[in-house]
Amino acid sequence: MPRPPHPKLSREAIARAALALVDRDGSDGASIRRVADRLKVHPTSLYNHVPNLAALIEDVRALVSQRIDSSSLRDDEWEEGLRRWARSYRDAFRRHPRTIPLLMSHRSSAPLLMSQYEDFAVAAERVGWRSDDILPLLTAFESFILGSVLDMSGPTVMFDPRGQEESVPRFAAAYATLVDQDPADPVATRAFELGLSLLIAGARPRE
Repeated sequence: MPRPPHPKLSREAIARAALALVDRDGSDGASIRRVADRLKVHPTSLYNHVPNLAALIEDVRALVSQRIDSSSLRDDEWEEGLRRWARSYRDAFRRHPRTIPLLMSHRSSAPLLMSQYEDFAVAAERVGWRSDDILPLLTAFESFILGSVLDMSGPTVMFDPRGQEESVPRFAAAYATLVDQDPADPVATRAFELGLSLLIAGARPRE
């Protein structure tokens, strides 16, 4: 009898299997054994394509990050470039919010992401930021963007003052206005756009 065919392995196929597991199970999905089980191969077969778990996690990072468009940082004015880049960054991770804790627990060296960071650094220096300010500036934006994604992955509204209107009347009034908003996304996207505008308003170095 002919032997049953084995699935064709590639580094991208392995990364996509890992991403699907992380999307489903969170950080616990990033396991050589579990990825091998999903692909129905022996774990040692993966090492012909991926040297170790750290490399697999970087491949997952690259898959998610390939949706980030940093071309606006090269092509547009600083403020508009930041706005378009940040929106694409949020959209990329909004599709895979459960990757965030995993990716934030490992250092990044994925060439695709490094190239995007280079675009950020060049654009920031072009408007006057010093080299030693680049990483804090980038981290400020990334912390805000990824925090917004995590905000979207939880309850649509994180607070409920109903029944306490007398003690917190102004906050309760603000909460009541949510009835006029999109019930699927009453706060998160508006908060992102507001916060992004505030960040961008201060995104040029002070003279």
